[in-house]
Amino acid sequence: MKVSDLLHRKGVEVAVITPDATLTDAASVLAVRRIGALVVSADSVAIDGIISERDIVRHVAEEGAAALTATVASVMTSAVRTCSRTDLVEDLMGVMTDNRIRHLPVETDGRLDGIVSIGDVVKLRVEALEAERQALTDYIQTGR
Repeated sequence: MKVSDLLHRKGVEVAVITPDATLTDAASVLAVRRIGALVVSADSVAIDGIISERDIVRHVAEEGAAALTATVASVMTSAVRTCSRTDLVEDLMGVMTDNRIRHLPVETDGRLDGIVSIGDVVKLRVEALEAERQALTDYIQTGR
């Protein structure tokens, strides 16, 4: 299955925050939307960076509560690993595992075009395994 197929199922909405927002703003959006990362973009088109719950927690651990007034730009990961609609979802598992990341923005022609999380990939894999199990069960029970 390709990333485009996954996006067709789950949608292409991406939670975005501007680089000048504070970590308090970012934490609030993450909590309200019940998600683990935000794409950082000044114009909601180009990907400037990504900020995750882990980034915020690390910065607070280093700087204390005052860290929450820092800007997203000062804490975000600016070298963002992305994927494309033509990538295979199965390949994303390796990318995410090898790079210890849980979110891959989808980029098409330099534009933000969706996001894939490790949860999306795991859910898809579990569904595939369940379908395979059911097919094998049906085969055993019916003999065909």
